[in-house]
Parts: sequence; structure tokens; C-alpha cells
Amino acid sequence: MTEIRVVHGVEPPKPREVFVYPHAEMDVGDSFVVPAVAYRKVLNANTRAAKRLGYKFSARKEGEYLRVWRVK
Repeated sequence: MTEIRVVHGVEPPKPREVFVYPHAEMDVGDSFVVPAVAYRKVLNANTRAAKRLGYKFSARKEGEYLRVWRVK
């Protein structure tokens, strides 16, 4: 069996950034803006929120940002 060694001084990974999007607070026509680097996270959050809340969302890039609208 391979020997397992303890290594000292290695920093743990940084905690994952958790974003809370205001899907539940939105009325039809409302929107919010997030940095475009969070594109995939926001689209996944939109899908989950749409299923959970029964709403529909649309998202478009606006330069370095992503705008999300509630459409239904």
C-alpha cells in the first residue's frame, strides 16, 4: 500500500462564490444586471427559478454585463 504523507502549509481552496438572484421578487417586465462572466451560472439559475416559480426569463448580453428579464 502507498504511504500517505501529511503536507503542511498548503492553503485550502477559496470558498465558492454564491450569488442570490432576485427571481422571486420580480414582476413581468422587471430586470436585473450581473457581470457577463457569470453567464452560465445565471442561465442555470434562471432555469431552476423558472421551474420552481412557474415564471419565464430571458437573458441578453449588454457589453460586459448580462441583463435578465422576467417575461411571464
